[in-house]
Amino acid sequence: MDTGLAELFDPVRLYLRFVSLSFQSQMQYRASLVMLSIAHFFSSVTEFLGTIALFDRFGSLQGWTLAEVALFYGMVHVAFSLSESGARGFDLVHLYVKSGSFDRMLLRPRSTVLQVLGQDFQLLRVGRFTQGMFFLLWGASRLGITWTPGKLLLALLAILGGAALFSGLFVLQATLSFWTVEGLEIANILTYGGTETAQYPLSIYRNWLREFFIFIVPLASINYFPALRILGRADPLGYPSWVASLSPAIGVGFFLMCLQVWNFGVRHYHSTGS
Repeated sequence: MDTGLAELFDPVRLYLRFVSLSFQSQMQYRASLVMLSIAHFFSSVTEFLGTIALFDRFGSLQGWTLAEVALFYGMVHVAFSLSESGARGFDLVHLYVKSGSFDRMLLRPRSTVLQVLGQDFQLLRVGRFTQGMFFLLWGASRLGITWTPGKLLLALLAILGGAALFSGLFVLQATLSFWTVEGLEIANILTYGGTETAQYPLSIYRNWLREFFIFIVPLASINYFPALRILGRADPLGYPSWVASLSPAIGVGFFLMCLQVWNFGVRHYHSTGS
């Protein structure tokens, strides 16, 4: 293989090796993994029961039906589950900083991002992924959506873009640890809180909150706008339909921006001396 291509794919091979080792480790306790995954599935399902109760009481939410909300819900939870599985290592960075383990990462001839990503790959998140996919397909079935190649591609890219965006939020949370040492639970407002927000159509919220999730933390770009295109609905907020085509790339761009913030934090990192 060409030297340039070898250098390009070497980090990918190493990351896949990390994932393989994590798989092997977690599969040593298969019964525990299965039970945890099932528990995670049902704990996630209970979240949607509240939504069902809401629609059972009021029938609709500002003109949105339960099946339409199920589509929003499914897309954002599938995206978040992928991010939780692959980027959860960043949630442990404050522990590495506190213990001094992060110093060892800096001494190794590998990217710190790659090393952190390889620290923790959680198979049990398949529970959230499964229930998110279930409600996505259920909502699409109830709505009679015809899955054309274009809609399938848009849904896939939106979910991948969403996974990238949530991963970026985990990176930002981890970067703060370089200055605070302790992990900041307030950052969960944007990760778990953002997931809760994006599982409903953005148009139901107040204007300041909509603008925050469109222009600051662009959750709308990886869920709301693509879902509108899939549903074939005009945007109540008045944004043009072509925004949906650009939206998934915004999630990837947000992740790349967060990596730049991470690199800035690494350059200004001072060991705790542990």
